[in-house]
Amino acid sequence: MEKPFQIAAIVTSYPPRSHAAVIVTKFLRGFPTDEGLISPRTRIVSMYIDQIHEQDIGRQIAQEHSVVLYESIRGALTLGTSRLAVDAVLIIGEHGDYPRSQLGQEMLPRRYFFEQVAGVIGEMGRPIPIFSDKHLAYRWDDARWMYETAIEQGIPIWAASAVPVSWRSPNFDHPLGEKLDEAVSVGFHMLERYGFHAIEALQCQVERRVGGETGVRSVQCLSGAEVWRSAEQGQWSRELAEKAVGAIKAGPDSIEPSQIDDPHIFLIDYRDGFRAAIPMLGDTGYITKFAYAGRRSQQIDVVEYHIDSGPAQAAFGYLGLNIEEFFLTGKPPTPVERTYLTTGILEAAMISNGSGGAVVKTPQLDISYQASNSSPIRPEGSRPMGTSIGPWPLPKPGATKAAIPVPIGRDGTIRGSSN
Repeated sequence: MEKPFQIAAIVTSYPPRSHAAVIVTKFLRGFPTDEGLISPRTRIVSMYIDQIHEQDIGRQIAQEHSVVLYESIRGALTLGTSRLAVDAVLIIGEHGDYPRSQLGQEMLPRRYFFEQVAGVIGEMGRPIPIFSDKHLAYRWDDARWMYETAIEQGIPIWAASAVPVSWRSPNFDHPLGEKLDEAVSVGFHMLERYGFHAIEALQCQVERRVGGETGVRSVQCLSGAEVWRSAEQGQWSRELAEKAVGAIKAGPDSIEPSQIDDPHIFLIDYRDGFRAAIPMLGDTGYITKFAYAGRRSQQIDVVEYHIDSGPAQAAFGYLGLNIEEFFLTGKPPTPVERTYLTTGILEAAMISNGSGGAVVKTPQLDISYQASNSSPIRPEGSRPMGTSIGPWPLPKPGATKAAIPVPIGRDGTIRGSSN
């Protein structure tokens, strides 16, 4: 019998609705899609949880699926032996009780997790694929170290979020190699955490413009009244932003500044002269979706990214399918350079925001790449279909502490059993 493809999951925290809960759990229970629940072709065999949340469900899910918990990242990769015993590593460095930088960045240990994994890989001399959820790191220096280390050690690496592989209404990609005059992506909620999603919603379209991606020359983040004043001064297209907002189902028909609390905008100047903008439209529920609008010649293309996919969080089902395919083939479904670039754009925006809206020059973002000729796995329709992605029971948080006692044993096993 052929040995199953084995994965180690390295996560920050595992409460309900966390990224660990909506990604790792799918590798154990199946990937919800429009076509139904797709069974995994791989198997998570070990897990490291950095922080046990008061509503932790990770230990209960691990026991339910015979996943061994380890006290260290090294233990999860070696399964307590002296060799690298897994075939891929799933890093979820999102959520948890971590401090913030002076710029407001969540100091999540994505580099530390990767560094530990790369250390074991380097020691054992067997590169295996690593997926790291969302942007590579909160600091550019960390992201650069991760990217360069992966290249030096021959480690297949991919990083991304669920937005580019979620439902699109309409199901649109900017035509590969066609001219693009200007573009806007609208976002909402937390500046860093959701700002990354809005940048990805933009970048997965604009990287397809004629000539391919050339990198970014500078980034500026404006706030408050300066957002609207900059539009009046021609720094970004209010018309495109209105079109993007109008594409959001059940959203407002237009942008009304008086209804938007604490707006921000990222102004991005690319090295080839292309310019784009990302209005972040507050945190009061004015909009609750990401959307894109781009102008090519006299045509405006608009897209709503539909990530509200029910209790099963099926958008992460499609992300999981792409991660699994990457693990099995060693080939990222989209260029990792996209995430490398968007990581740098986000940090520059946070620096600008912390500097009162100063323009931040980004010579380090001289990152050129070509968009993939093939599309990643994503839904073909514009909205989730039927009940195939409906409710999906998770353990009740209230029962978790009693059900899964601590501590975890030094040999990686859970001591005790559930009631």
